Amino acid sequence: MTVYDFTVKDRKGNEVALSDYQGKVLLIVNTATGCGFTPHYEPLEAMYKEMKDQGLEILDFPCNQFANQAPGDADEIHEFCTLKYGTEFPQFAKIDVNGDNADPLYVYLATEKPFAGFGKGLKFAALNKFANMNNKQFGEKAYIKWNFTKFLVDRNGNVVERFEPTVDMEVVKAKVAELL
Repeated sequence: MTVYDFTVKDRKGNEVALSDYQGKVLLIVNTATGCGFTPHYEPLEAMYKEMKDQGLEILDFPCNQFANQAPGDADEIHEFCTLKYGTEFPQFAKIDVNGDNADPLYVYLATEKPFAGFGKGLKFAALNKFANMNNKQFGEKAYIKWNFTKFLVDRNGNVVERFEPTVDMEVVKAKVAELL
């Protein structure tokens, strides 16, 4: 099984087969418009502009499961991202990434690359505590710990790395460049 076996919905509700992205390097991200990590849109868009001609696609999946930080509908979220950050990479329908209604793609991604921690230090410990409180409601189905978790997928559809939102975007960019 690879990510190419999944179908998702675009922001208008149309089905999109991820096999359409075969041969591309994918960075799949669950996002939110009102999060402390929302500024990640800026380096994500810069990376997309720089690397899309080399085969990078960034797939944006808004999610409102983390402290209600993505409350808008698909059009509001898209407008925010394009006006504030100039995003051009594909944005998909808002989904759940945790719980009984978690999108099957995210269950697969998190199973392939489980959570390994936010890092060391006071800031990371605080985020971990907050995430654990938020995710208690999902129990064993808390696959994703916070907004802007990124999954790197190679050109064959294999999940090769998971980056928590606390990972420096330059590290993410370097790993993406290695696969390109």
